[in-house]
Amino acid sequence: MVNHVAFIWNIAESLRGPFKPSEYGSVVLPFTVLRRLDAVLADTKPSVLDVAKSIESLPGMLQAIKLQEASGHQFYNTSSFDFAKLVADPADLRANLSAYLAGFSPNVRDIFERFEFDKTLNKLAEKNKLFAVTEKFAQADFHPRTVSNIQMGLVFEELIRWANERSNETAGDHYTPREVISLMVQLLFALDDDALSKAGAVRSIYDPTAGTGGMLSVADEHLRKMNPGIQLSLYGQDYNDQSYAICKADMVIKGQDVDNIALGDTLTEDAFEDKRFDYGLSNPPFGVDWKDQRPFVDDEHTKLGFNGRFGPGTPAVSDGAMLFLLHLVSKMRKREDGGSRMAIVLNGSPLFSGGAAGGESNIRKWLLDNDLVEAIIGLPKDMFYNTGISTYIWVLTNRKDTERKGRVQLIDAREMFRKLRKGLGSKRNELSPENIETIVSLYAVFEDGEQSKIFRNEDFLYRTITVERPLKLNWQASPERIDAVMRAKAVQKLSETDAGALRAALDRLGAERVWKNRDDFHKALKDAAKAEDLALPAPLLKAVTTELGEQDDTADTCTDAKGNPEPDASLRDTENVPWHEDVDAYVAREVLPYAPDAWVDHAKTKEGAEIPFTRHFYRYVPPRPLEEIDRDLERVMNELRAMLAEVEG
Repeated sequence: MVNHVAFIWNIAESLRGPFKPSEYGSVVLPFTVLRRLDAVLADTKPSVLDVAKSIESLPGMLQAIKLQEASGHQFYNTSSFDFAKLVADPADLRANLSAYLAGFSPNVRDIFERFEFDKTLNKLAEKNKLFAVTEKFAQADFHPRTVSNIQMGLVFEELIRWANERSNETAGDHYTPREVISLMVQLLFALDDDALSKAGAVRSIYDPTAGTGGMLSVADEHLRKMNPGIQLSLYGQDYNDQSYAICKADMVIKGQDVDNIALGDTLTEDAFEDKRFDYGLSNPPFGVDWKDQRPFVDDEHTKLGFNGRFGPGTPAVSDGAMLFLLHLVSKMRKREDGGSRMAIVLNGSPLFSGGAAGGESNIRKWLLDNDLVEAIIGLPKDMFYNTGISTYIWVLTNRKDTERKGRVQLIDAREMFRKLRKGLGSKRNELSPENIETIVSLYAVFEDGEQSKIFRNEDFLYRTITVERPLKLNWQASPERIDAVMRAKAVQKLSETDAGALRAALDRLGAERVWKNRDDFHKALKDAAKAEDLALPAPLLKAVTTELGEQDDTADTCTDAKGNPEPDASLRDTENVPWHEDVDAYVAREVLPYAPDAWVDHAKTKEGAEIPFTRHFYRYVPPRPLEEIDRDLERVMNELRAMLAEVEG
């Protein structure tokens, strides 16, 4: 593998000058794919060409089936060219390359179109580099007899990493750190080692935000080390053309089904709508809005409800990460069919953002109610290339072991890392193999401890109750309050005559008198209005009552027509009551001692869920003793005095 990578890197270095280092990947990645496919199809090339001549009259679909059968693969090439013939005719190389690419089946031709390989070939030809590059790749022996699918996959992955490091684009847009992927993969399989190691094991893995295919590749590599004979199907989807091309190329090189990698926005066009998978992996965008996808998502949520992907709710439009979480869950096999396990990287906000009955809270509650959250692992900061924020791996499953049912495991790995010698973008830290082993062990052992805590699902549920206080007001026709009345909207609509009559009526009340009973105040106000020949319709009466009123704990309680106390909106408050607590007992303990006249409006009670990860791992650090601080201050002051003495001397 090392020799092949070094060989290709040398080709890339020969591009220096006409191409920037950030552009090398656009040359060597598609050329590596092209050379590999050329070698893979070499043995059946004569048969494919013979069949192609004999089926010209058949319908297109049938032609494709016959050509696939002849090639022995799910792709083919009907061009007479191969690399040997291409380099044998340098003068016509550019045109012949186009003819060669056009001979591929549509599912492979798509890869080169998304790479925009034609533009690359044109630039190579323009800079007189095309023949040199093609000739060097022709010398590479990528035949499956020499380089297996697994080995070729490793070569291509190394090239992808190499190209990403030299790219001027934000690496994190396309690339998840390999050690983070390794951790996610090991978490996925840690509890299934026995089943995965058995002969004849058949599994499927899916990534809805596949990028360049790193997660699928690491999962493939890990499982094949466990069980070389495992039958593994890899599926992925991505919306970025080049990332999709790289991922699809990687899967083709590994011998995977070329049609299992799809292009498109997963949220608006699920390419695998009818498929369910054994395992899922995803690193969706952090903090990216989904306003462009909102019409599609809202439509699915409204029309399909829980028969669709977004039945539990939708998050704030500013961050769509939880939509991908719901999408992953929708891809789980039914429990009776064996169930599934999924792992997704999210930032901190999905743990706690949104209040009770809000979209995010409803999603969390639905996940907990359905016992789908198995573990959440807090990662160190500065782990990713394009963000330094805190990140968390959520492990989701619908096939928990007996001891895990009704439980959620939180693992604090925020201090498990080693510093990079040289930072890459925002990435300053990485997980060592020892760190990964520790985290996976904590997960597998499933015990309470300093870095691993076990909770019941309902420990993260709560009820938000609305606590009301009675409306108690006094009324006084002071100049300031009268001015406020005259500025009210309902008063502004009065005619000049009625406005004058209202002010006169208010003056009649007298600036000194204070009413502490609303009925008494209303009687006095109506008498004053009658004396000024002024009608008091309900909107006007309400405006005057509001603007002349002021909160007063010594006043009588205002009541409705049934004699019930009216709530004071300005004193309204909410309390989050833990799920397992009785609301009345909570209020008696936490509210009534401080507000004896308070009550709960049960009609406004909302159910919610949050996972306060940081709070559960908070460790109190006592402040330094004052004596120690004083000694340090005195030492610093002495140093400053000595320095000042030197300057003055």
